[in-house]
Amino acid sequence: MEASVVVDYTAHLDAKHRLTLRGAKYDYYQVKEYENGCIVLEPRELVVPKEISKKALAMMDESIRNYKADKVSEPIDLMGF
Repeated sequence: MEASVVVDYTAHLDAKHRLTLRGAKYDYYQVKEYENGCIVLEPRELVVPKEISKKALAMMDESIRNYKADKVSEPIDLMGF
């Protein structure tokens, strides 16, 4: 199923080589330009993550298991800093 066209207009670059999007719904877009001349804009929202990723949590759990099993490196001398 193809997406239908919602807005269709011709845009041009201004004197500073910028392109303005009319009625843009987002402040940031990821731009992908292809060899055949097609340009794809994907909206991006810059937000603070609300949670720690599952991968990071798993690494922390493994680190604690290693610490409790006394699988740790030698102390690092930070006196030079």
